[in-house]
This record gives sequence, structure tokens and C-alpha cells, in this order.
Amino acid sequence: MMDETLVRTLIPAVLTVLVRRGADFAAAEDAVQEALAEALRTWPGQPPRDPKGWLVTVAWRRFLDATRSETSRRRREELLDAEPGPGAVSSTDDTLRLYFLCAHPSLSPSSAVALTLRAVGGLTTRQIAQAHLVPEATMAQRISRAKRTVAGVRFTEPGDVATVLHVLYLVFNEGYSGDVDLAAEAIRLTRELARAVDHPEVAGLLALELLHHARRAARTDAHGALVPLAEQDRSRWDTALVTEGVAILQGALARDRLGPFQAQAAIAALHADAPSAAETDWVQVVEWYDELVELTGSPVARLNRAVAVGEADGGPAGLAALAGLDPGLPRYVAVCAHLHEKAGDLATAAALYAEAARRATSTAERDHLVKQAARLNG
Repeated sequence: MMDETLVRTLIPAVLTVLVRRGADFAAAEDAVQEALAEALRTWPGQPPRDPKGWLVTVAWRRFLDATRSETSRRRREELLDAEPGPGAVSSTDDTLRLYFLCAHPSLSPSSAVALTLRAVGGLTTRQIAQAHLVPEATMAQRISRAKRTVAGVRFTEPGDVATVLHVLYLVFNEGYSGDVDLAAEAIRLTRELARAVDHPEVAGLLALELLHHARRAARTDAHGALVPLAEQDRSRWDTALVTEGVAILQGALARDRLGPFQAQAAIAALHADAPSAAETDWVQVVEWYDELVELTGSPVARLNRAVAVGEADGGPAGLAALAGLDPGLPRYVAVCAHLHEKAGDLATAAALYAEAARRATSTAERDHLVKQAARLNG
């Protein structure tokens, strides 16, 4: 049986070969997708000796077929003359440029995510649509618009690693839906990026993803209900992923070029290292949140820092740390409820849990907050 994931790892290199030969990005991406579909159909019975060369050859011919016309005949013949035989594919790694293109600042976050999954990840439009719970036609339009947007961007233009990392983290946080595990896909793509560029923040993101993914099995119970970090069965955490994530993080931190993803990974590592929530080194967690706030100024980081302060120094201190934050922030009311409970004001906490439940954006989160309110009212 053919390893579909292994085949998809070849897609970025194949796509960049076509672009370097003169194909525009949108047409090249369509041709590569057609070649991928042909590979999935024929390789299980007749696997090629040179998978990348086979994909390049088939994708190139699909591109030429699609652009055949009287006005382009001369150009097509020139391109055909330049076509190398199987096995002559350049080994130049253009994966990084492709990541930059798909995360171009001119794209909306949702479009960048979709284009990255299609062009870099090699997923079909149907798979991406299923993962995002939207109709396939809607996703096809989104991807087409994205490809038109970046059509004029040259591969030689420099890209921004931070933008690429942001897009990959968005992919990771989509989680799982349909027949594609986007968290696992984000980890795979981040690993590929780490092979293409030596950057401590790339390592930081990979470590963060691995440490979060390690807790996945414990995040919900047998009925699908949300299990908060403090109540998770830590024996269900994936220790191999934790070990790998911590090792990658240590290597990144040793380079002394701290960035937001490294700081977040350090916080996740402290949680992973603690035998229980009560034994977490909350003082160090607060210190890492101080670094994260200094790096980003993020209101969300300040909100999470307030939770850590509440654990380290008590509910009143945590509530004081909320000063100046916008009450409209996601999870603000739930955090207030938690901190009021830690401060011993159970009536206020119960009312705030109920209010947070009304504002919840997911059923699992709403159900959890309703149970918290009921627990205190009982």
C-alpha cells in the first residue's frame, strides 16, 4: 500500500521545479495536484523508481496540456526542448520559498492556511474543506482567490519566517475534523520547515506543537467532554512527544535568541514536567509569561499570565493582574470566575461561570463552564 503522506512530502519540491521552469504558480499548483491524483491511482500497482522525477514529468506534461494553444505553441516547444529526462530533477530545496509564498502578507489568515495545506501539504481541496467544515466549492473558491493573489509574487523575493510560523500554528490549532488530522499535519510541515531553515523560532514552534500534542488524549473524557489541564490524567500524556519537545526546546533556548514560540514552549514544558497541577512551578510559569508579554505585548498572554499569578500568589493577586485588560477578551470572564473562586468569593465565581458559558464559542467549552457554575451553586 502506498504511503500517501510520504508522497505529499514531495509536492513542494515538484511545485517549485515547475515554477522555475516558467509555469505560473496557479497553473503549476493545479498540474501538481493532477499528478498527485494520478500517483495515488497508479503507484500502488506500479511504483516508480524515482518518485520525484515521475511527479515532475507528469505534472509538467499536465501543465503543458493545459496551456496548449496556437498563440503559446512556440513557447511550449521551447519548454519541451528544455525538459530533462527522468532522474535529472534538480535537488535544490525551494521548500522555504514555497512556505513564504503561501504565507504571503497579502493573504488573509484563512487563505494562507488553505493555500499552505494545498500547495505545501499536498492535501486535496475536498480534504481541506472537510477539515474546516465548509463546502468543497467554498474552499475551492478560497484557494483560487489565494492563488490569484500571489500570482505575481516572485520566488526570489525574501519571506518572513514569523508569518510562516503564524500560519503553521493556525493550522495546528484547527485540530481534527474529517479525514485529516490538521494538528499532525502542522507538525509534519513544521518538521519540513525546520529541515529547510535553521531558526530557533522554528524549533520553538515545533517544540510547542509536540508538547501540546502530547496532552491530546487526556483533553477529553470518554463522552467527549472537555477536561481542563488541572484535571487531566497525566499518565495518558505521550511521554515520547514530551521528551522530544523538551530536547528541541533546550537546543533552541541555548542559542540565546528568544522568541514568542520558544517562550510558549517553555511554559508548556513546565506543565509537562509537573507530576500534578499543584506541583507545577507556577513562579517559573509567571516568569516565562513576563518574557512572553515583553516580547509580544499580547493581551491574551497577559490574560494567561493572570491565571498563573493566581496559582502562584493566590486569587486576589491574579485578579489584580487583570487590571487594564479588555473584559471583551475571549475567556476573560472564565478567568475572572476562576480567580474569584481561588479568592474564596464563590457566589461571584458561580455567576461569572454562568456568564462565561453563555459566551462560549464551542459546545464542549460551554458544557464545562455550566458544570463549574452548577458545582459552586450546589
